[in-house]
Amino acid sequence: MNDQQLLRYSRHILLDEIGIEGQEKILAAHALVIGAGGLGSPAALYLASAGIGAMTLVDNDEVDLTNLQRQILHTTERIGRPKVESGRQTLEKINPDVRITALAERVEGERLAELVSNASVVLDCSDNFATRHAINRACVAHGVPLVSGAAIRFDGQVSVFDPRGGDTPCYACLFPPDQQFEEVQCSTMGVFAPLVGIIGAMQAAEALKLIAGIGEPLAGRLLMLDARNMEWTGISIRRNEQCLVCHSPKSP
Repeated sequence: MNDQQLLRYSRHILLDEIGIEGQEKILAAHALVIGAGGLGSPAALYLASAGIGAMTLVDNDEVDLTNLQRQILHTTERIGRPKVESGRQTLEKINPDVRITALAERVEGERLAELVSNASVVLDCSDNFATRHAINRACVAHGVPLVSGAAIRFDGQVSVFDPRGGDTPCYACLFPPDQQFEEVQCSTMGVFAPLVGIIGAMQAAEALKLIAGIGEPLAGRLLMLDARNMEWTGISIRRNEQCLVCHSPKSP
């Protein structure tokens, strides 16, 4: 780190758990953030301000007036622009040292696999089960930790799925892809603006912990927030030995 970086990240460096070594790990890391909306906004902002070395921001949507109630990466004058371009502009103003790749596309298949394989950590800030399952499959296949968040109405949840742990669950252990779950959207159900900020910030925190190797990640645990009463509920998640994604049958 140069003198400017030592000063910029001094409040991290003062933490014994991070220090210079941990901050250097953050500077060398590459975060893949899928979704530049309600969750992706605070997640990307905190990753950039914390000094993540590189960030790939993926979203195929454009900024809409209805987004501005909660998607703090974007501004009124950017309505109609691709969210990833708006996001890059905001993030570069916060920390011009972060190398940001903005992809205005819907990634899947080999393209998604390529992006995941090049990342240190993946943050799933999407809003539908199909995308979440695709991201999870790619993370399991390439052994990349996944930080997953969701928020709707006043209810939020966050967890970490780390395939490097061996016996830790993946997203499909919690939400099996062969089962039907109700798909709900902010556009029809609404969402409490600060809720996405809380969950997105927690996603950034878990990602930075994974990168720096500090504390205990949320692997094997799901935190759920009822923002009406500001009550957290935590549950343990076990690996599903019949999981269609992460279960590897033992050799006879």
